[in-house]
Amino acid sequence: MVRKFFKKYSNKIGLPPGTMVHIGEKKVEKVRISVIDYDKDNYEMRELESVEEAFPFKETPTVTWLNIDGLHEIDILEKIGKHYNIHPLILEDILNTQQRPKIEILDDYIYVVLKMIAIDEQNELIIEQLSILLGENFVITFQESKGDIFDPVRERIKNSKGRIRKDGPDYLIYAIMDVVIDYYFSILEKLNETIEYLDDNVVENPDSALVQQIQQLKRKLIFLRKSVWPLRELISSLTREETNLIKESTMPYLRDLYDHTIQVNDNIETFRDMVSGILDVYLSSVSNKMNEVMKVLTIIATIFIPLTFIAGIYGMNFEFMPELRFHWGYPVIWMIMITIFVCMLFYFRRKRWL
Repeated sequence: MVRKFFKKYSNKIGLPPGTMVHIGEKKVEKVRISVIDYDKDNYEMRELESVEEAFPFKETPTVTWLNIDGLHEIDILEKIGKHYNIHPLILEDILNTQQRPKIEILDDYIYVVLKMIAIDEQNELIIEQLSILLGENFVITFQESKGDIFDPVRERIKNSKGRIRKDGPDYLIYAIMDVVIDYYFSILEKLNETIEYLDDNVVENPDSALVQQIQQLKRKLIFLRKSVWPLRELISSLTREETNLIKESTMPYLRDLYDHTIQVNDNIETFRDMVSGILDVYLSSVSNKMNEVMKVLTIIATIFIPLTFIAGIYGMNFEFMPELRFHWGYPVIWMIMITIFVCMLFYFRRKRWL
């Protein structure tokens, strides 16, 4: 994956700034364009055959949510950039799916990059970059593939639930970001279940399979931290910067969103400490298990030292050893060795070495 990324990124070497090159996987065959246009009293949602069909909505007083699924058709982004007067560097960033979460606040629009993350039934992370443009009366979202986590937002718009139809595009971008961050909590819940499972099994059954699961979990937490940590500054910028695109009535919701990002970050840091602790417990358990094995082997070796000594003495076969011709010599030697064995076991148990 890393090699493929750098191979695609190398295609931009030597090109002028703002040159539009898609960096990432082609996740859809054909770009899908949809639009939702609404105000307090009206609602319209439809699929578009071409991006030009969305341009008339820019001149209406209603709120327009234009969603683009698929980034590989560069001409579509060029048309959007020309019609909405988007800077070429912003368009270049939209096409680069390896961006870290960030925000650009300009006079006519605000550009936001997020990582939209979900988790499948196998507890694997599904990662997609989400780029958002907020304008005076529009929100444009750019996704890598079809299907997303915004159906609850669409339902609220369609059924006029809450205040989403009463407020402007700034509240819509808040609602979109809120769903993204809410899914971070659901991912943390799944990861917490995995941590509890590892914590319960690391002492009772510290096998090598647990180490692999622990390492996978650490990688997931590292990626989550990289995706969530910049959100603090991102949302803080929205609440601090003076811009006409964010109304004062939306500020309390953005501050609440900022609190959610703090909670997610705190949970991630806690989980990282817990996973590190689980790994330490695993290493201690393996070490203790090895110590138990070594203790048993040492005791067995210690018991056989005097027995081997006796067997060695009477195995030398010298002609003038007096005990060699003793009639009861063989059973007597056996009795002596058994007595030594029992006495040593009793001594080890008394010392609680066994």
